[in-house]
Amino acid sequence: MNKEQLLTAALDAVTVRGSAYGDAYTNHKRIADFWSLILETEVRPDQVAPMMIGVKLARLIETPDHQDSYVDIAGYAATGSQVKDDERLIEVGNSRTLDV
Repeated sequence: MNKEQLLTAALDAVTVRGSAYGDAYTNHKRIADFWSLILETEVRPDQVAPMMIGVKLARLIETPDHQDSYVDIAGYAATGSQVKDDERLIEVGNSRTLDV
């Protein structure tokens, strides 16, 4: 898979998952809240994507040819960037509708 195909696949995956799970910020906030309860320490929404990238990297050590992990890493990078952007908008009080 070349880089254009990988990025297209990542965008498609993020779009499909966004339709299933809702906007990125809200979903990452939910995940962070659950992880915070489990770990008994604060986890922020912006920490979710890097942690999930870590999961995918760990899996690639075992199966380095598994293309889906590379696609997921690209998708998490894009989603993580969106979450940070949404957090900045929330901090300044902008009432934009969150999107995927």
